[in-house]
Amino acid sequence: MKTLGEFIVEKQHEFSHATGELTALLSAIKLGAKIIHRDINKAGLVDILGASGAENVQGEVQQKLDLFANEKLKAALRARDIVAGIASEEEDEIVVFEGCEHAKYVVLMDPLDGSSNIDVNVSVGTIFSIYRRVTPVGTPVTEEDFLQPGNKQVAAGYVVYGSSTMLVYTTGCGVHAFTYDPSLGVFCLCQERMRFPEKGNTYSINEGNYIKFPQGVKKYIKYCQEEDKATQRLIPHAISARWWRTSTATC
Repeated sequence: MKTLGEFIVEKQHEFSHATGELTALLSAIKLGAKIIHRDINKAGLVDILGASGAENVQGEVQQKLDLFANEKLKAALRARDIVAGIASEEEDEIVVFEGCEHAKYVVLMDPLDGSSNIDVNVSVGTIFSIYRRVTPVGTPVTEEDFLQPGNKQVAAGYVVYGSSTMLVYTTGCGVHAFTYDPSLGVFCLCQERMRFPEKGNTYSINEGNYIKFPQGVKKYIKYCQEEDKATQRLIPHAISARWWRTSTATC
């Protein structure tokens, strides 16, 4: 069994120029995920369910858990002194960490995507993206540091909190998945270098936005859902076809 911490350090040793800062940053995200996992599991007991009464920058009603997760992740990242600032869906503006002007990384995140699902016991997730700042180290970060193209990402990933909690991340050298073992308090490697199969019978899409989809996408979804009229079973190309609203990250 290999833990997330061991795996990250092992990968760090493959790069002679590595300073350990990215390792510490990923460790901070790991800690934040463990805290969020713990409190999601007892959300109904500690009064962090339901709406907070405020809205985020997307115009969505913020849930209490949104704000809770945002504060926990922000604190975990701030404490390591290796992040110069963050951009969060739950913050109106970028957050500049005072005293961390020497840091070379910034983090963009949705602390808890799908938080309203908690009320009906459906999976939720954390999404994160890490960039190397473009403004001079030693100065406060600006929006320019966050508004970079996806191919400039240093790392990206997500955490799904469901029947089990899984952290998935990439630094551009494969996508790796770790399942949280609450009895040990560690994330354990469960899938290394994940890849899409050449063929599959599952599709994943937020079908709540179906009305906005291009006609070609609508036709393809209907194709995936076709049934044999004689047997009322899914035809071969649609066997086990399922749809989900998922948290995703650019990996």
